Amino acid sequence: MSSYIFRCQFCDAKPDPLTQVSLEKTVVEVTFGAYIDAMPEKWLVWHGHGPYGPPRYACNEHRGDLVAYLRNHYGAIGPHPWKKPPYPTKLGRSDRAERKVSLGKGSSMPNWSKNPSS
Repeated sequence: MSSYIFRCQFCDAKPDPLTQVSLEKTVVEVTFGAYIDAMPEKWLVWHGHGPYGPPRYACNEHRGDLVAYLRNHYGAIGPHPWKKPPYPTKLGRSDRAERKVSLGKGSSMPNWSKNPSS
C-alpha cells in the first residue's frame, strides 16, 4: 500500500494504480520549477519549490487549468511556468545524485573541501 495520496487540485480525482506509481516516482525528484508528465493517465506534476510554491498535481482533464494557474501566479517570477509542452516523463538527471557527489557521499575517498567542523 502506498503512503502517498495524490489528488487533482481542481477536481479531487485520484490516479489509477499505474499513474499512482508514476506520481510516486516524481516525489523523489529534487528539482525547481519543472513540469513532469505522469503516465499513463497523463497527469501533470509541477515541481515548484522555493518562490514557485509547493508541488501541484492535475489530472489530464485539468492540465491546462494548472498551467494557467501557475502562469498567473508565478509567471512574473521567472521563465519556468512558461515552459511549453511536451513535458518530460522524468528528469534527465537527478539533482539528488549530483548533490550526493558534490558532498562526497558514496565515495571511499574523503572530501577535503568540506570541513564538517565549520
